Amino acid sequence: MSDDGHQHTGHERVPSRQRRRFPEISTRAYEHPADRSALVALRKLSGFDTVFKALSGLLPERSLRLLFLSDSVRVSERQFSHLHDMLLDACYILDLDKVPPMYVTQDPQPNAMCIGLDEPIIVISTGLVELLDEEEMRAVVGHEVGHALSGHSVYRTILLFLTSLALKVAWIPLGNLAIMAIVTALREWFRKSELSADRAGLLVGQDVRASMRGLMKIAGGNHLHEMNVDAFLEQAEEYDSGGDLRDSVLKILNVLPRSHPFTTVRAAELKKWAESRDYQRIMDGHYPRRGEDGDASVSESFRESAASYASDVKASKDPLMKLVTDLAGGAGDLGGRVRRGFDGFRSPPPAKGDAPGGGEE
Repeated sequence: MSDDGHQHTGHERVPSRQRRRFPEISTRAYEHPADRSALVALRKLSGFDTVFKALSGLLPERSLRLLFLSDSVRVSERQFSHLHDMLLDACYILDLDKVPPMYVTQDPQPNAMCIGLDEPIIVISTGLVELLDEEEMRAVVGHEVGHALSGHSVYRTILLFLTSLALKVAWIPLGNLAIMAIVTALREWFRKSELSADRAGLLVGQDVRASMRGLMKIAGGNHLHEMNVDAFLEQAEEYDSGGDLRDSVLKILNVLPRSHPFTTVRAAELKKWAESRDYQRIMDGHYPRRGEDGDASVSESFRESAASYASDVKASKDPLMKLVTDLAGGAGDLGGRVRRGFDGFRSPPPAKGDAPGGGEE
């Protein structure tokens, strides 16, 4: 039930805790700038989604739906009713009229996804259901509803298909390289879309500590009494600022094959957004409406994306990001700083007195 005390037509049995509702909220309100600029540009292309889906006609979407229908448990008033209530509540808060079907599938790995071309479906693993408490799960359900509202399910389905296809054509010379180039680009976009969906989850749950706990549990399991949210966020700070240029390169290599950002990074990003003026304005009822989406400026979205990246680079304590900032600022002795930053790649210098001739270098 929202703060106005009314239930949305067709969304009965919503939980009684009062939460703010966001009628007609545009996805631009919570989308990460890098995610939003890409999606605004795509949506501006007349008929893009129709052409995209037509070209994707070979995707086994019907097969996927039949698979979940036949071998998973569909969430309803009679099955996983508490998840059903959360789903209705999330759709009500974000004003999503058509409630997507949700399935619980047997998988010990904690996971959730929103897939589908014509209509999104949400799938949650038993590992995740057993791992999270009610408020943590509410943020996850809101996260997936955010994916559905933003239209992410289409591109997520394409990503899953291409990843599978890349494995099947790995033996074809150059064929796999072309597919993997697309997969890499989609993964980079999808990592940003996960940050958007985390924000949607917070708008639904409206409990930042619950969102933090959920991410922490995904990283460390169901041992909440052994973990601490503040210490978890300190890990994110250490990850961002620690190491040298070698570590910066390794971070990039580590994240490239992933579809999701690292959990500590997601927690830190969400905390930063929860403390921002943008989030507070949404909570106060000041946010872009869907009726205004047609007037959204592509160039403005790209400017916001570029400004976001520039701000992230400037604020980051990562050695590589510092180097980029110094380069932009015309710092001197840049070559020397690069050499010192990559010292870890070279063999250690000889100990004092070990240089040829027994003298110091």
